[in-house]
Amino acid sequence: MPRSRHVGPGDARELPHIDSAEPPWTRNDALVTGGACVMNLLSYAFFNAPDGRHAVSVAGFLFVALAALPLLARRRHPVAALAAILVLDATATLTVPLPRHFGAVLVVALYSVARAWPGRMTAVAAAATVSLTLLSQSNGRVPPWQDAVIPPLTTLIVVGTAMAVNRWQQEVAANRRLLADRAVADERRRIARELHDIVAHHITTMQLMAGGARANIAEPEVVQDALVTLEASGRLALREMRQLLDVLRDGDEPEAVPSQPQPGADDLGRLVAESRLAGLPTEFSVHGPRRPLSPTVGLTVFRIAQEALTNARKHAGPARASVQLTYRQDRVTIEVRDDGGGTPPQEAAVGFGGYGLIGMRERVALHGGTLTAGPQAAGGFAVVADLPLTTDEADEAAVQHEGVGR
Repeated sequence: MPRSRHVGPGDARELPHIDSAEPPWTRNDALVTGGACVMNLLSYAFFNAPDGRHAVSVAGFLFVALAALPLLARRRHPVAALAAILVLDATATLTVPLPRHFGAVLVVALYSVARAWPGRMTAVAAAATVSLTLLSQSNGRVPPWQDAVIPPLTTLIVVGTAMAVNRWQQEVAANRRLLADRAVADERRRIARELHDIVAHHITTMQLMAGGARANIAEPEVVQDALVTLEASGRLALREMRQLLDVLRDGDEPEAVPSQPQPGADDLGRLVAESRLAGLPTEFSVHGPRRPLSPTVGLTVFRIAQEALTNARKHAGPARASVQLTYRQDRVTIEVRDDGGGTPPQEAAVGFGGYGLIGMRERVALHGGTLTAGPQAAGGFAVVADLPLTTDEADEAAVQHEGVGR
């Protein structure tokens, strides 16, 4: 399960996590670099220098080609790549007579910075690009107004294009999320309507038939008719429920073996033992008198602990973990903490962490509980879920508590 970290409101976008095992550049980076380099070389070969001469030299070709090499790092280090290109481009302009230009290499580098760091960094990069380009190409003199306008205008077009592309991508991603959320909400409403129909009709009929049988217990024929109707209604309700579940499971591969019982809070000891065998030293403690939980609450407790321990094993690095289950009179709390210092991968901004944390939060929300997940002040990561118990479970807990007190 991916771990999440807080993203401040000023962050326009999250940069993708780059695995150290990846190559320093991709084939697309090499193609972009080569194309921009070729365009700059053609400009050098076919356009006149500022003094009106058409001077082409081997040194000039080498300087122009060398200035394009930093583009290979534009995806990982766009600001550093732009800075290197500005220095190399200025050196080439002052060393070799070059035509006044705002080359393709500089355009790609500035565009990469504007895409990756919209805001203050882009403004600084744009100002530095305009200033250094004007200074290097004017050789300390005041350039003609035509030459003085080209760098600022080109910079404005490049930065404006990058900002427009950023805005477009953000709108596309937002629309995609809205469509996905709407589809999920529509499907949930449809399932809720079908479940309501099944429960409202068949279960109500079963309740009425059971009440009629109890009220007429002395009349065997009436009781028999009521029980037959009760059995038929229950069978039909089960069949419709199975059909609904088949729709939800449509596309899943068939199970090779019969399903095992769903795990619960009583299986946390086995989960902790598996975590230890996987290499994560894990402590387990239970506070409060143990008592049976409903299957759904027990399953939620187990899944939260499972996801949190998986997260710790993946991203906490060398660490120790602890699992604490606390039974209270009206609620149960599951806490999973680790003291690791591993750096988690950055995730897409989806509001509350990655897919695992979203799944846990939805599980807890179904029971009306709360979930807290995030880094600890002393280091490490903590996941705390607080689940309220139903009235029947709370009453049973109170009875057990009174029995223990006596």
